[in-house]
Amino acid sequence: AALFVENARKGNIVSRANSIGSTSASSVPNTDDEDSDYHQEPYKELYKDQRRRAHTQAERKRRDAIKKGYDDLQAIVPTCEQQDFSIGSQKLSKAIVLQKTIDYIQFLHKEKKKQEEEVSTLRKDVMALKIMKVNYEQIVKAHQDNPSEGKDQVSDEMKFNVFQGIMDSLFQSFNASISVTSFQELSACVFSWIEEHCKPQTLRDIVIGVLHQLKSQLY
Repeated sequence: AALFVENARKGNIVSRANSIGSTSASSVPNTDDEDSDYHQEPYKELYKDQRRRAHTQAERKRRDAIKKGYDDLQAIVPTCEQQDFSIGSQKLSKAIVLQKTIDYIQFLHKEKKKQEEEVSTLRKDVMALKIMKVNYEQIVKAHQDNPSEGKDQVSDEMKFNVFQGIMDSLFQSFNASISVTSFQELSACVFSWIEEHCKPQTLRDIVIGVLHQLKSQLY
């Protein structure tokens, strides 16, 4: 009985010692986790620095692209190169560069419209010259097929001068009345021009005027 009591007492002492040891072990902090967090901190800071540098580089590229665009406008637009006395020798601001660019584009649009009108006038001239060329070729061909002789024969040059005088007089009204913007407008204008300016009495007056003019030049 004494041995049994002694063993029980030793068992209680061992059990208490184990429980105290386990409690002490659980209260000790995990140094391995702290070391892991400590080693990850530099990587986080490095990642932030890389993102910050990338953002800075992107912003710098954007500003450089905008600056290059304004520099190109100043080089292309002639009015940006001229001295602006209102601002002296200061560098042109972005607002002034944009305004001068807009003004220059509007000027180009006006010039384009003016050139289109000149081209339209030249087309009318070409059309009239083609008509004159065809008519003159027909006159020459008819003369070659039926030559006439005599001391009062009219020269080809004189006949062409008469024809040219008549056509020049008609072309003045033709050029002022005919529109060649489209075929429909051309057709409508041609018929109205013929009805108004190619009446028999009008043509007679034109021919008489041309003959009198040539006669005064010859004599």
